[in-house]
Amino acid sequence: MQPPRGVADGVGGWRAYGIDPGEFSFHLMRTCERLVKLGRFTPTNPSDLLAKSYYELLHHKKAVLGSSTACVVLLNKENCTLYTANIGDSGFMVVRRGRVVRRSEEQQHYFNTPFQLSLPPPGYQQDVLSDRPDAAIADNFPVEDGDVILVATDGVFDNLPHSLIVNELVKVQGERCASRLQMVANSLAWMARNLSFDETFISPFAESAFANGINTIGGKPDDITVILATVAI
Repeated sequence: MQPPRGVADGVGGWRAYGIDPGEFSFHLMRTCERLVKLGRFTPTNPSDLLAKSYYELLHHKKAVLGSSTACVVLLNKENCTLYTANIGDSGFMVVRRGRVVRRSEEQQHYFNTPFQLSLPPPGYQQDVLSDRPDAAIADNFPVEDGDVILVATDGVFDNLPHSLIVNELVKVQGERCASRLQMVANSLAWMARNLSFDETFISPFAESAFANGINTIGGKPDDITVILATVAI
């Protein structure tokens, strides 16, 4: 069994309250990491790991305030199955021989307002969106040797067209060299960043905005995190 991997993306609106949006997401993932090292997780249930991490932060003596989306994946090599948990608009994609065989489903309350785990300041509970950990979408499916697994925040998916992501992932089909995987991960991150500041680019985010009756073009500047791996069985 491989250790779980995950990404989390803090909700930027907390800046208006004088709260660093990255603090909550950072501590959420760090708590997941610590629970894994302590063996306090089930190899087939990343949703439970995400929930335990959230509730530990919720009951921490010193509150870590904010909100975050999150995606956690776990590869069980014993049964060649990938287990996933996703809340909000961070997500994962699995590519096999140039074809997407699985992709996470985005969760939105309404346009550009994803599901999120939250710890609001006292007195603001009624004013802040806060979804329960069990709202996360759980999935599991069989994987094959050589499959490429991408886990990323919405800064990637909102700025990179589907075809461009797949074209990059095909380059590392079956790749075992960590440095080459890192090169493609870096490439995806840099392309997403560059396009996010392109005011004339018809990004996936702009297309989604148009579908929701909002007339806009250009990329979407946002946090960008990329984790890339291949299945070796």
